[in-house]
Amino acid sequence: MKNIVTLGASSSSTSINKTLAVYAASKLKDVSITVIDLKNYELPLYSVDSEEEFGIPEGALQFNKIIESADGLIISLAEHNGTYTAVFKNLIDWLSRIDIKVWKDLPMLLMSTSPGKQGGGSVMEAAKQGFPFLGGHIVTDFSLPSFYDNFSNDRILNAELATKLIEKIRVFESTMENVVAV
Repeated sequence: MKNIVTLGASSSSTSINKTLAVYAASKLKDVSITVIDLKNYELPLYSVDSEEEFGIPEGALQFNKIIESADGLIISLAEHNGTYTAVFKNLIDWLSRIDIKVWKDLPMLLMSTSPGKQGGGSVMEAAKQGFPFLGGHIVTDFSLPSFYDNFSNDRILNAELATKLIEKIRVFESTMENVVAV
C-alpha cells in the first residue's frame, strides 16, 4: 500500500489548505495517508550561525524521515503576501540543509486555495518554478479559488471545480501506480 504524505503549508489551526489537502487525499484509492500538521514542526529561524552552533533541529530531521517514508506528496500551499508562509519557507530552508532534494523526487499533487478569487495563484506559481530545484516532481496541480464560497460540508460545491480536482487526483493516482516501492 502506498503512503501519501499530506500537508497544508500553514501552521494555522483552521488551515483551509490543510482541509483541502486532506479532502484530496481522501479521494485516493488503496493508500495510507499521513497528515502532517506544521504546528508540530515549528523550528528556530534558519541561519548559518544557528546551524553551526546547534546543528539541524530534531523537528527538521523528523520531518525529513516522514518525507523519506512517503511514496507521494499532496501539498496545499497557503499564501501570505503572495508567497509561502514563514513557517513553510523556514521548514524548506532547514530541510534543504539535510538534502537539497527536499521533496525526494516523489510524485506530487501541488495545490493551493485562499479566500480570494486567485486561490493562492502567486504562491502556486512560485512553487511550480522553485520546487523542481528541490526535488519536487509535480505531477499535476490544482487551485481552488474563493474557498469559503466553493467548499463546505467536506466537499467542493462547484461541480466544475469538483470534477477538475477528481481529474487531477486520477492523474496523480496513475503516476503513483507506476512508482516502485523501495
